[in-house]
Amino acid sequence: MDIQVNVYLEGKVKSLGSEFEGRRFTAGIMLPGRYTFKTDSEETITVTVGGLEVMLPDNKGKKVSQGETIVIPPGVEFGLAVEEACSYICFYK
Repeated sequence: MDIQVNVYLEGKVKSLGSEFEGRRFTAGIMLPGRYTFKTDSEETITVTVGGLEVMLPDNKGKKVSQGETIVIPPGVEFGLAVEEACSYICFYK
C-alpha cells in the first residue's frame, strides 16, 4: 500500500491518501480561501482542526466545526469556505 500525495488549487489544499480497513481516505490541510470540488463517490468529511463552511447544491451553507462530520453525496459540486487554516479526514464510499 502506498501513500498518495494530492495537491490542489495552487497548493492551498494538500492531502495524503491511503486505505484503512478497505476504505480509501485522505487526511489534509486547507489554507484560507473559497474552493469548489466535485464528488465521484460519497465523501464523509470530519474536521480535525479549525472549521469550515460547506455550500451544497441546495444553496444552504452548513458550518462544520472541529470534531464535526458532514456527508457529501456522490455526483455533486460543492463549495468550501475556509477562514483559518483547518485540517480534515475524508473517507470515500
